[in-house]
Amino acid sequence: MREGAPVRRSGRSGEEWSRGSSQVASSRRLVGQRAAVRTTQLVGGRRRDSSVGDDAAGADDGQRRGDGGLDGQHMQSAAVVCFGSGSGGGKVAVEGVELWKCLKCTPSSPPPPRRRCHSQIRPPGSRFLLRQSLADAQVLRPPERGVWGGIGSGSQAVGFDCGAVEAEIGSGGGGGAKASENGSAPAKGFDYDLVIIGAGVGGHGAALHAVEKGLKTAIIEGDVVGGTCVNRGCVPSKALLSVSRRLRELQNEHHLKALGLQVAAAGYDRQSVADHANDLASKIRGHLTNSMKALGVDILTGVGTILGPQKVKYGKVGFSDNIVTAKDIIIATGSVPFVPKGIEVDGKTVITSDHALKLEFVPEWIAIVGSGYIGLEFSDVYTALGSEVTFIEALDQLMPGFDPEIGKLAQRVLINPRKIDYHIGVFASKITPAKDGKPVTIELIDAKTKELKDTLEVDAALIATGRAPFTKGLGLENINVETQRGFIPVDERMRVLDKDGNLMMLAHASSAQGISVVEQVSGKDHVLNHLSIPAACFTDPEISMVGLTEPQAKEKAENEGFEISIAKTSFKANTKALAENEPEGLAKMIYRPDTGEILGVHILGLHAADLIHEASNAIALGTRIQDLKLAVHAHPTLSEVLDELYKSAKVSANVSSPVAEPAQA
Repeated sequence: MREGAPVRRSGRSGEEWSRGSSQVASSRRLVGQRAAVRTTQLVGGRRRDSSVGDDAAGADDGQRRGDGGLDGQHMQSAAVVCFGSGSGGGKVAVEGVELWKCLKCTPSSPPPPRRRCHSQIRPPGSRFLLRQSLADAQVLRPPERGVWGGIGSGSQAVGFDCGAVEAEIGSGGGGGAKASENGSAPAKGFDYDLVIIGAGVGGHGAALHAVEKGLKTAIIEGDVVGGTCVNRGCVPSKALLSVSRRLRELQNEHHLKALGLQVAAAGYDRQSVADHANDLASKIRGHLTNSMKALGVDILTGVGTILGPQKVKYGKVGFSDNIVTAKDIIIATGSVPFVPKGIEVDGKTVITSDHALKLEFVPEWIAIVGSGYIGLEFSDVYTALGSEVTFIEALDQLMPGFDPEIGKLAQRVLINPRKIDYHIGVFASKITPAKDGKPVTIELIDAKTKELKDTLEVDAALIATGRAPFTKGLGLENINVETQRGFIPVDERMRVLDKDGNLMMLAHASSAQGISVVEQVSGKDHVLNHLSIPAACFTDPEISMVGLTEPQAKEKAENEGFEISIAKTSFKANTKALAENEPEGLAKMIYRPDTGEILGVHILGLHAADLIHEASNAIALGTRIQDLKLAVHAHPTLSEVLDELYKSAKVSANVSSPVAEPAQA
């Protein structure tokens, strides 16, 4: 769910930073001195500048000065990059940043080669080289502080933009460290170019991309490869949802009769269903492990803790710890279920999604606290298996994270016809597990007045109130990373935002964020447009979305002074949907009629989770509706739902130039 759109802020490329006196942070000579580091944090949409001065922790003096007879005459930098869990508030101090002026460089000198500075080899331990020669007695503005990261099943990175310098990562062997299986050798003085803590989807994506970039990479995992998504999240849940969809179809006599089918009463075996989910998780876990090993990623087993800049320990309980060093560290430790105060989880009758996926029993009546993605998907599973469901939602409407129109349709299709009732505008202030023959008891209080409204007695309760980042015990204090509620908020370049963050806790988002961080670490200014990342709820029928909801788009339009329009199309007019006897569905597009820019697309219907990617790619690439109107879609396919959607949009006839930039909040 996206509670708000990320704040957008403009940035400068490395070449812009290295151009002109306006980018000069100081005019003092920095031979053998430390440079104050200017940092910027967006707070409430405003810039707040601060500095990390001479007391910032860094490399030892020998590393700062380098060796090889250069005696500090060339620029050096030591830094830490972390990849943390979730999105939220916080700030990070740039660690050990050292800027050293090159006395050999002058404004008239040609730009030095990437790995040399006027024929001089970069000093060992140095992380950055100049993009452009430094003027005498001047220092380019150091890189701004930033936080790179993702949410998803829990990935987030902390670090800083290279700014006027370009990263030199994985450029040579040294320090006696062995090359990894892919043939790359670590930067001199380090065991690895990159160490990733957490082998979930985010860490996996970052690791594979790092190897592609030529970085010697290790990944540390204290549990099992695959993280939340593969073992306790999207993978096993989709196995259960696949069963529930087929079972629901076999039990729908009216639907089958319309297709001319006659099927005897359908049932299920609970343990076999649970085994199907577990077997799928095991298979995907093996795929992830093998893909990393095949590319030469070293998988280090144990709980990882950051000891300081560029140093991590890992190990198992009862065994001695191991310590590795890396030029960059990524924290991809994921998230855990969030359980509000007053709720006692016993793992049997009061459960989280982690427990529910094991399907150890199917209750006759289960209360689901929270009506977001997790709650809605489990309601689909439980009702198909025969349970009665009661939703408990703190807000005044069900499915508050969806576009309101899609949410109302989802309630009509997914809630009202099924054995589901609900309480809205209430908190579950206290939940007590079943014990000694007594049922689970739930006390409901008014969300506004906090007065007791009702007490429920059910067979089980599923807590689906979201997830929290897993950052405790990672040693973040050792690198001066502060969190708020465990989160570190970031902008589209993964830099520190404000206390709210508001990025997506989705597995594929975390993978994209991990790849983006590796791009930044490798010296490329990569911007990940989170508004182009799709999301899906795998109910029957499915719900998918990308970009802004209608209320969000209206707010953006009002603030920026433009108009929006809405286009809609029904699945009832689609040949393939009618052939499948699945005509219930709606596709909705929010767009700018003056430019043809897509602001958001929302779909409820058959295979909505697959259909959304065409719109997602259009937003990511800035493709105009005018161009999409001319695209050809195979007939008869569900993709024609989007074809009709584009063709029904009314765009100004005089628009001919492409959208300048993908939609941003």
